[in-house]
Amino acid sequence: MPSAAPAKAKAKAKKAKAAKARPTAAVFDQADADADAAHVAPPVSASSDDDEEPSAGSGSVSGSDVDSGSDSDSDPGSHSDSGSGSDSNPNSDSLDNASPRKRRRTSPSPKTDAPTLKSAFSVPSRIKRGQDKAAEDGVGAHAHAHAHAHAAAGPAALPIPAPRILAPIDATTSFDSLNVRPWLVQALANMAIKRPTAIQKQTIPIILSGRDCIGGSRTGSGKTVAFAVPMLQRWAENPSAIFGLVLTPTRELALQIYEQFKAISAPQSLKAILITGGSDMRSQAIALAQRPHVVIATPGRLADHIRTSGDDTVGGLKRVRFVVLDEADRLLAAGNGVGSMLPDVEECLGALPPPSARQTLLFTATVTPEVRALKDMPRQAGREPVFVCEIDTQGPAIPATLNQMHLQVPVTHREHYLHIFLLTPTNVDKPLIIFCNRTSTADFLHHMLRLLDHRVTALHSKLPQRQRIDNLARFRASAARILVATDVAARGLDIPEVKLVINYDIPRDPDDYIHRVGRTARAGRKGDAVTFVGQRDVDLVLAIEQRVGRQLEPWREDSVNLEARVVRDALKVVGEKKREALLEMEENREVGGKRKRTKQKLRIQ
Repeated sequence: MPSAAPAKAKAKAKKAKAAKARPTAAVFDQADADADAAHVAPPVSASSDDDEEPSAGSGSVSGSDVDSGSDSDSDPGSHSDSGSGSDSNPNSDSLDNASPRKRRRTSPSPKTDAPTLKSAFSVPSRIKRGQDKAAEDGVGAHAHAHAHAHAAAGPAALPIPAPRILAPIDATTSFDSLNVRPWLVQALANMAIKRPTAIQKQTIPIILSGRDCIGGSRTGSGKTVAFAVPMLQRWAENPSAIFGLVLTPTRELALQIYEQFKAISAPQSLKAILITGGSDMRSQAIALAQRPHVVIATPGRLADHIRTSGDDTVGGLKRVRFVVLDEADRLLAAGNGVGSMLPDVEECLGALPPPSARQTLLFTATVTPEVRALKDMPRQAGREPVFVCEIDTQGPAIPATLNQMHLQVPVTHREHYLHIFLLTPTNVDKPLIIFCNRTSTADFLHHMLRLLDHRVTALHSKLPQRQRIDNLARFRASAARILVATDVAARGLDIPEVKLVINYDIPRDPDDYIHRVGRTARAGRKGDAVTFVGQRDVDLVLAIEQRVGRQLEPWREDSVNLEARVVRDALKVVGEKKREALLEMEENREVGGKRKRTKQKLRIQ
């Protein structure tokens, strides 16, 4: 037929292409042999790599296509010659041979003493090449990472610890030099506390010697460790029931101190309990009756137990050896108002041994006249005077790493400015605390900011205790970026991640301002504090500036015009969310009122 010659040439070209794409040692089935006998090109492999391989010619098999690496362990007879590419044997496996090929033996041939023939070219196939390259890349990446780690480690090849910023410390002093026991030194090291701060260096030896102590130092300077370490060391020397009592003004601070006591005393079998409001009194009374080693309490709840429980519950308090008043300025604040804790503190101290039979420690960030007056109180003959240690309390009460600013806002649009301020490029990702003077304001801001799609939670005295703990845990875990709080969060809470403090309402007492802004810039870190100032707040700002010893700078941010953004972006949307937040609060108040009335009816019946 006239078309036979072109068909034959076309078949030979396709076979040459297949020869280029396949190793000569490949095994073909009977269908390939039949197709070859009919001078029809065999089916082309479905591999995309083979389809993309260009043909090198129609009359020879290039030696670079012989996979000597992958077929070196195969039957010797299956190897192709390593010559120029033309086959001298007509029965060879060359794809260019027009004669029908026999089916290749697939069963392993018996081993012979003949030497194994290898190709003169050591070039692997494309598949093998890809596998080898992947393996080399894996090894190379591992070696590169290993070399990079060694290079970063420095000449001594030591691991570089993660950067940490600690409170100002004395590099020449260690806890060992303060006569702290090795197990406590190791426990502190496990908490990344390697060297003592100034307040710890001054007070720990004095407390271990048995003297009463008043310690004053800035926020974030390590006052909890300053009284916890000597108390635990003295307890370990003579373990006894209810060895120490720690009084603190807020539930959250009591919980934080409890957790720190548990962490430091982990190597020992210390039993500490928490006595705070908002929890079941019956379970607390049972825990008190079991004579724990350390009691951390708020004065109001402990005073309730002293008034209502029997001697079998609170009788162990008569054997207390250590008494600590943390945030002593707040606990001892004079006044008979609702917010005064002094009556409850006096009742708690009345249930303890006399001052001559116990050791009393007072710690605070602001040493008030009420605290200093305790130094001059008459003491029993033979007792050493009270040791007073004030670190940096004569100078500015605010750390130098804190940037204090004010922002003038109109009273009628404070919420609008707050929303836009939280979304500026500098503040959009910062964890922050917003302080308010009233629980109603904190609750309203919480609802409004949540409706404006901010990740926010709240902390104030009107919340149930379980919810207060959960909300604070969410903020610590960064599940919420913003914490709206009253002054219950202003004292003692150590949340290193806080970068910004906003005073939505200006505190009436300058000392409260110091404690609020002390939630950031802790232990030598940097932080910012911004106070919203209205038309009637000038006198309060002047009092704060006089107390902290510096002026509040006006807030500025490059290329940010808050007033223009408020007018453009916030007036409408914030106004709508304000109304929705007020409606939510009203609905919650009505639901709560109905529940209360229902409970009262059930009790009457």
